[in-house]
Amino acid sequence: MKQPLKHRTLSAAIVDQLRQAILDGTYPAGSQLRQDALGDAYGVSRIPVREALFQLEAEGLVRIVPQKGAIVSELSLDEINDVFDLRRILEPRLLAQSAPRFTADDFEGLDDIHKSFEKAIKARNVSEWGQLNADFHMALYVHAPQPRTRAIVLSLLQTSDRYTRLQLSNTKAMGTAEKEHARLIALCRAQKVEEACRFLERHIEAVRKDLLHVVAGSAIAPKVRRKSD
Repeated sequence: MKQPLKHRTLSAAIVDQLRQAILDGTYPAGSQLRQDALGDAYGVSRIPVREALFQLEAEGLVRIVPQKGAIVSELSLDEINDVFDLRRILEPRLLAQSAPRFTADDFEGLDDIHKSFEKAIKARNVSEWGQLNADFHMALYVHAPQPRTRAIVLSLLQTSDRYTRLQLSNTKAMGTAEKEHARLIALCRAQKVEEACRFLERHIEAVRKDLLHVVAGSAIAPKVRRKSD
């Protein structure tokens, strides 16, 4: 039992490092991730590397291609719509179950994450934006008694991390994100749960629309593909 656990621990650590390297552009879209080279770089066998790549494939960050191995996924308009459609359906449901159970400690935690998010934006600390955004959203759903749904949402938030970084690349989007997160906290604190759920749905949809606009007008637009291409 100890050896498989060791492999899972190594694999999780490699997933974290590779995910960050993909999100920060160290491995840009289209890069080939060779198992033997990664194994040498991390000083491990190919087994935990292979497990890590499968996990990243499940998150949508890499594609496993026959004869080529793992390739960093391109930005995809279809994926943006797929991810945000699912988030818009699932997240308000989780908030409806979680918000009535919030305690003073929960609100303190949400406030702390929001303050860290504000600081990261002001400092333009790109590497923290997506993680803090995911932390904030998952903190909203902490008391929802649907662990599988929460796990799915966490995966969706991880997949949308690099899209979130792109969407927050302009000052207007940064300010909007700060204000809307603060509004969500205020609505939950006032126990206006139904209103908070409706606002959350609009927030997710607004981020999707803004992101599609940013992608369409950005220099990377020619590199964004549809999965059917």
